[in-house]
Amino acid sequence: MLASADRLEFVPPPAPGLLRALALAVLAHVFLLAALTWGVQWRREAATLSVEAELWSALPQEAAPQAVEVPQQTAPEPVPPPVAEPLPAPAEPARVDIALEQEKLRASKLKEKELELQRQQKIRQEKAALEKKRLQEKREKERQAADEKKIELEKQRKQALQARQETQKLEAQRLENLKRIAGLAGASGAPDAAGTAQQSSGPSASYKGRIAAYFKAHRIGYLGAGNPKVVVRFSTSPDGTVIGKTLKIVSSSGVRAWDDAVLRALEMAVLPRDTDGRVPPDLELGLSPNDF
Repeated sequence: MLASADRLEFVPPPAPGLLRALALAVLAHVFLLAALTWGVQWRREAATLSVEAELWSALPQEAAPQAVEVPQQTAPEPVPPPVAEPLPAPAEPARVDIALEQEKLRASKLKEKELELQRQQKIRQEKAALEKKRLQEKREKERQAADEKKIELEKQRKQALQARQETQKLEAQRLENLKRIAGLAGASGAPDAAGTAQQSSGPSASYKGRIAAYFKAHRIGYLGAGNPKVVVRFSTSPDGTVIGKTLKIVSSSGVRAWDDAVLRALEMAVLPRDTDGRVPPDLELGLSPNDF
């Protein structure tokens, strides 16, 4: 019992106005049934129609003359009141006309849709034509730019080639002028020499003979046997004196006595001048006893 009481305690209270709502619902249904019944009876009432017709002769005929009779005094007959003719019922539109109107409307809509599709297709075609024309103009401009660039590169190449030829020509002319100037200034080179200096830096081909003649006149003190060869390098002053501190043996002969004899002779030597009237500033000579 206590458990049931506890459960009922937490049950929500009943909604107020339940009976009033039920009564209103019943009343509404009663009104609805009455309205439906009245509507059905109204549909079943027969419409009373009054019809009046007048008869006329189908073909016109002339009547015979009336017999003349003495009119009798009679009371006039009462004239009935005029009866109002009923108005004709409105004609119901024919279903054929409605179908025709609907068909015309459908055809009109289809035609409008077709015209819209044609208009859109025309717009797309015009856009495609414009895009094609734009691409053609772009390709034409790119081709013209490429041709102009190619022409410009060819022009630059020709200009560079012409400039190089001009430079070579000027260089050849400059060398010719230097050669001519050097010849006029008393250059000592051979006629077929290609140098531009007034004098060659090395000795002439006959200078070694001049040195050999010099040492024959100033004999080198060597009494050994054989023909050893020593290679020496040294520098000279303008008057032909050998600068002793620059004197050194490049390749020894293997005979110490001959190497020492050559070094002593060069330290005291004053070398002769070459064909150009000067002494070469740097010399490298290979000397052996048979040369003297």
